[in-house]
Amino acid sequence: MKAEFRANRTRAKIHGTAERPRLSVNFSNLHITAQIINDDKGVTLAYATTVGQKLTGTKTEKAAEIGKQIAAKAKKAKISKVVFDRGSKLYAGRMSALADAARKEGLEF
Repeated sequence: MKAEFRANRTRAKIHGTAERPRLSVNFSNLHITAQIINDDKGVTLAYATTVGQKLTGTKTEKAAEIGKQIAAKAKKAKISKVVFDRGSKLYAGRMSALADAARKEGLEF
């Protein structure tokens, strides 16, 4: 229940546009997914996930790798600035590792 309130509060303030699309991050029990979304058109512009990849290490290390991958795909799609959507997760641990890796690769948010 608390997570739903947090997610709704976060998403009420965030909206991705063509100039600054939304970087949405999802953590499941096994996998990590990040996508860059233009909410005006309802289109996913870039997508990175651990599904189907043979990544080793902790989930924090996997999150950092996904952060690098999504930043590289954003560069390829000519996206340099995004709005970070953490959803119902707190900005700590895996979430912060993914964000820091994406920032290191040149993505601004």
